[in-house]
Amino acid sequence: MVGEAADGAEAVAKARQLRPDVCLVDIRMPKLDGIEVTRALAGPGVHDPLRVVIVTTFDLDEYVYGALRAGAVGFILKDAGPVLLAEAVRAASAGDALISPSITLRLLQRLAPARGTPMSATCLSDRETDVIRAVARGRTNTEVAAELFISLSTVKTHLASIQGKLGLRNRVEIAAWAWENGVT
Repeated sequence: MVGEAADGAEAVAKARQLRPDVCLVDIRMPKLDGIEVTRALAGPGVHDPLRVVIVTTFDLDEYVYGALRAGAVGFILKDAGPVLLAEAVRAASAGDALISPSITLRLLQRLAPARGTPMSATCLSDRETDVIRAVARGRTNTEVAAELFISLSTVKTHLASIQGKLGLRNRVEIAAWAWENGVT
């Protein structure tokens, strides 16, 4: 199902009606901006959230953080090209996430000085912490499994456990939690 909207309010209405596998949303739109659209479609408290990938020319940290906190599972710069865009859509559709590599590197560098072991990390096993680190480095489930010499189903089990223990909803929130808490 494909839909197109002229503004953010129409995007929310059409997405709720059509229920696409993935919503591509720009940051700047009339009526509702991309972060508000993302929050309405995928934010905390949304029953049966949609998968939202932000596609924008605006490479600003405040937009990246705002989009991820609003529930986006991807953040791609328009100049990244069609291959990365297609990868982001496939990742979102599969329940994974993808953030433009230049943004990921910058976010990690920005958060590096705040490293330390957070109190809530004490509930995690060593293996769960390894999985979190791999997710924060942008690894897919298959790559995590290969890197840690565990099965794909074990990776998924660890991710579900991590989400439950930390109160997170998806891989992007796990990666953001890792960056914010220095678990990278």
